[in-house]
Amino acid sequence: MPEVGLKGQEKLKSASILIIGTGGLGSPSSLYLAAAGVGRIGLVDFDKVDYSNLQRQILFTANDVGRPKIEVAKERLLATNPEIKIETYETRLTSENALDIFKKYDIIIDGTDNFPTRYLTNDASVLLGKPNVYGSIFRFEGQASVFDAKRGPCYRCLYPEPPPPGMVPSCAEGGVLGILPGLVGVIQATEAIKLILGEPDVLVGRLLLINALKMKFREVKLRKNEECPLCGKNPTIRQLIDYNQFCGVSPQNQQQAQEHGSLEISVKELEKIVKSGKKVRIIDVREPHEWEICHLNQAELMPLSEFERHIPKLKKDEDLIIHCKSGGRSMRALILLRDQFGFTKVKSVAGGITAWAEEIDTSMPTY
Repeated sequence: MPEVGLKGQEKLKSASILIIGTGGLGSPSSLYLAAAGVGRIGLVDFDKVDYSNLQRQILFTANDVGRPKIEVAKERLLATNPEIKIETYETRLTSENALDIFKKYDIIIDGTDNFPTRYLTNDASVLLGKPNVYGSIFRFEGQASVFDAKRGPCYRCLYPEPPPPGMVPSCAEGGVLGILPGLVGVIQATEAIKLILGEPDVLVGRLLLINALKMKFREVKLRKNEECPLCGKNPTIRQLIDYNQFCGVSPQNQQQAQEHGSLEISVKELEKIVKSGKKVRIIDVREPHEWEICHLNQAELMPLSEFERHIPKLKKDEDLIIHCKSGGRSMRALILLRDQFGFTKVKSVAGGITAWAEEIDTSMPTY
């Protein structure tokens, strides 16, 4: 290719890229960057391979279930290209270690799936002057951009504050088309290679919006926010912060739970209640398509997406136990009932129906 040539290939070989997460986005981006001959690739991940990962995380196979993702990823990438160097960080990215890890690399690829790590990745990239190749996915929709504060906006210019806790469901709760992260991850790898080659037309100042269901792409122009607390004219953020607090991971309701008793029960406690015949109402706040896969026979379906219209069916003097897939949506329903409608006899099932399938009924289908 005339746009690459020998000099371009040498640039790729001498470049270094850090990929945060080896999941849905990190899998395709790392594979293509390794195949392209990027000389040094860093991987940050602390998770283990699970069966639920396999429809979208193409680095892994069923034989890898239970193994550390980062260990499998290194093996797979070196099998693709043994001439490159793979550096691994089997740790959670935090404000204590991010700068030390980031400073060793030319480009950062954001393959995260949560707001604390996404803001941390952005802030560390800006403070060190590194381009941050961003991608995100949910159901059939994806986004991609390149945040480089030296010549354009950063992530905080687009999203100054994270949404309130519980407002945005995770991919585990809302689902994601397994092919979509492949599409977005390949876009991230493409932008990273263009950055290495010095191509001018990268996604700086542009947010690419992808609708895979309709197979439509559109672009939104982004401008640097001169009032941005991180990259604006008068920045107030000069060091990494407590991102869990910033993103509401430790909200007031969790503090209240510690002060006034737990708002959750375990699946083993729920099993005892069911076997005892105690009069309780078990409410499942998942969506109908999830209910079809598996459900508790004793439960009633009241999806969180339409939960408020079901509230008149509930009585404040009855014991309520709410569950979902993993515990996030049920806790949001509990907080709504307690804080806005005055319910006090309500508990959320920790780990949701996934924990039930793992600990109580191993024959139950999982997803």
